[in-house]
Amino acid sequence: MPDASFPNVRSRRLRRTAAMRELVRETRLEASDLIYPMFVDDRGPPRTPVASMPGVDRLSVEAVVEEARAAFDEGIRAVLLFGLPASKDARGSRADHAEGVVQRALRALRDALPDLVLITDVCLCEYTDHGHCGVLDGETVANDATLERLAAQAVSHGAAGADVVAPSDMMDGRVGAIRAALDEAGLEDVAILSYAAKYASVFYGPFRDAADSAPAFGDRRGYQMDVRNSDEAIREVALDVAEGADIVMVKPALPNLDIVRRIKDEFRMPTAAYQVSGEYAMIEAAGARGWLDAGAARLEAAYAIRRAGADLIVTYAARQLARTL
Repeated sequence: MPDASFPNVRSRRLRRTAAMRELVRETRLEASDLIYPMFVDDRGPPRTPVASMPGVDRLSVEAVVEEARAAFDEGIRAVLLFGLPASKDARGSRADHAEGVVQRALRALRDALPDLVLITDVCLCEYTDHGHCGVLDGETVANDATLERLAAQAVSHGAAGADVVAPSDMMDGRVGAIRAALDEAGLEDVAILSYAAKYASVFYGPFRDAADSAPAFGDRRGYQMDVRNSDEAIREVALDVAEGADIVMVKPALPNLDIVRRIKDEFRMPTAAYQVSGEYAMIEAAGARGWLDAGAARLEAAYAIRRAGADLIVTYAARQLARTL
């Protein structure tokens, strides 16, 4: 840096007007940087509001198409689908069923919106009656047995029209198992967005309400990451990249901006961050009570995530942000 100080240096010169601030803005955000997560529900009416996530609904297949079309018209180019099946069992059998709710939604979306990027969550927690992210051996999630189920789920999504599958389970070796299964099925063009650094976070609470996926016993700390660890995230990402991940993701976003930055600097590959349900709910709840300007808070949070290094942001506020932008 040059050896200069006030009055020769006046930083406010570049802040005087909106046009000047816009000219020198470092971080840019567009609707196409956003991924819109949606819950596809096989159990109820076309729209069922999620009480803990104001403005978010569980949607039927037909309603998902309507919602995705509206988002696409607002500039959003990618959606992330979570399935809520009509029935659950210990194996999560509906996860890879050809007529499962996500598979039907994929086919409907592909027909209605051929240019929309379709991403699917690959995990068993929404499909198992015990709420854990894999099949059980006693009360322990069996890692290797779960890999077979995740691979089958990913292949069924790819066959139904998914452009990208996104394993969120945090089993060891799942990216490699999914990549091998997709390639063997002739689905080598289906990309993998890995939840590479997924922390065992309290901020997932509203999601578990929306997806009815809270564990029936215990918790997920045996497979999700400890919030106190940073180097571990780098090791996890390195493993997923080596196994064939095309995009890596950090979850949650705002509590882990340091991790987003480290990953982007270390790997220089497409990086996403998930602004999870608790982050979304806090802003919406505070805005509803007049404690802050929710619109401004959404935008500030999104810019912070982008500034930290995220190329893509998964957020339930995608449509509100797109309209603002």
